[in-house]
Amino acid sequence: MSAISDRLLDRLQGVRQTGHNRWMAKCSAHDDRSPSLSILETDEGILRIKCFAECGGADVLGAVGLELKDLYPEALKHHSAPGKPNHWHAAREAFLVVSQEALLTAIAAENIASGIDLSDDDRDRLLLAASRIRGAAEAVQ
Repeated sequence: MSAISDRLLDRLQGVRQTGHNRWMAKCSAHDDRSPSLSILETDEGILRIKCFAECGGADVLGAVGLELKDLYPEALKHHSAPGKPNHWHAAREAFLVVSQEALLTAIAAENIASGIDLSDDDRDRLLLAASRIRGAAEAVQ
């Protein structure tokens, strides 16, 4: 177990180890009565998470005060070392976050352009979308 996995696992409920560098836990993004969140730590020290109730990774992490970039060791948060392969899963996770948040941002922009005022909750959610888009961009830089 690494500092990265410790940081996540300490914030989750119902954690149990299911194998070498594998755990199940209750998902922090929904009212999970039995563990539905799978956590895997790769040989590179990257955490991969999957909620079988289909919660997004950003939502799962956000519920425990973490961001997508927190799934990666410091070395992977920056450019890959010469001669080493790029880690496509960081880009894939970032793309999924950006896709979801861009849609929400587009809907908010359409409402604003149509003269529809955003509620305080909608404004807060729009700010969260902006934060998640920035976090996704940082995770793949």
